[in-house]
Amino acid sequence: MSVGGILGESWKLYTKFFTRFFVIAVIVYLIVNLLEAILATVLRHGSGAATLLALISVVVSIVGTFWLQGALVYAVADVRDGRIDTTVGQVFERVQPYLWTLILAGILAGLGIAVGLILLIVPGLILITFWCLLVPAIVLEDKHVGDSFGRSRELVRGHGWTVFGVIIITAILSGIASGVIQAIFSFLPRFFQYWLGGSIANAVVGPFFAVALTLMYFTLKELKESAPATAPPPAPPAPPAPEDPANG
Repeated sequence: MSVGGILGESWKLYTKFFTRFFVIAVIVYLIVNLLEAILATVLRHGSGAATLLALISVVVSIVGTFWLQGALVYAVADVRDGRIDTTVGQVFERVQPYLWTLILAGILAGLGIAVGLILLIVPGLILITFWCLLVPAIVLEDKHVGDSFGRSRELVRGHGWTVFGVIIITAILSGIASGVIQAIFSFLPRFFQYWLGGSIANAVVGPFFAVALTLMYFTLKELKESAPATAPPPAPPAPPAPEDPANG
């Protein structure tokens, strides 16, 4: 497994099923970013409803974000064979039973990574690498919160630098692409910059990261399953046969 191999395969799948991934993502981002755009407008005018709206926006954002992450993972798993076998509605329905597990695991991982980044930065980057496959482990293997952390770590073990490289390169490229797309909508009023510009940018960029992580999950899973079992230790040499007294 190599960084270039994962990114190249991800790009092929992403471009082939771009419309599919974009539609799934934009549905969620239009809702989440609409609330954030309204909140930004309300805060700008100093309305007393800002606190309530902020709480609603946070809740919707958390639920929407993790629901979307799970949906994109399942969507990638669905199209790996080269065809689409589910509707968009079925993709979201498939993830619904895992939603609260995704939210809890995501919040715990976020807190741990944040503490690691604040303290020494390096521990946070290590945790990002170890825990990057939490969502596939939950959605595709039905892992519970605690088990998902261990499963992600188990898959990444032995390939940490490659996984870290995929994460960093994908994050940098995604950030650049998102900035360029949002700049295209800079002529719009601020409200529509937040809502439409942000939603389209996120819906274009976000799925690629999900594709890369999900394909990396499948690649690592196949590598672990195909690895030969550890050979048993060689048997100790047999003791020498006793000498025959008659020949002494």
